[in-house]
Amino acid sequence: MSKVTNFFQEVGSEMRKTSWPKSKELTKYTVVVISTVIVMALFFTVTDLGISELLRWFLSL
Repeated sequence: MSKVTNFFQEVGSEMRKTSWPKSKELTKYTVVVISTVIVMALFFTVTDLGISELLRWFLSL
């Protein structure tokens, strides 16, 4: 049991050393991540629709 206690004490010690982002930075990073996800989702949606239409056209020949 002492190994588990020691582990969590070391985790707490490392967490105190961590540099956490400020609120403004966190908001900026969140906006970047959400916008990147939206752009990538749109890209893959358009690509998927394009390939699907191309295959439908090709198979109807």
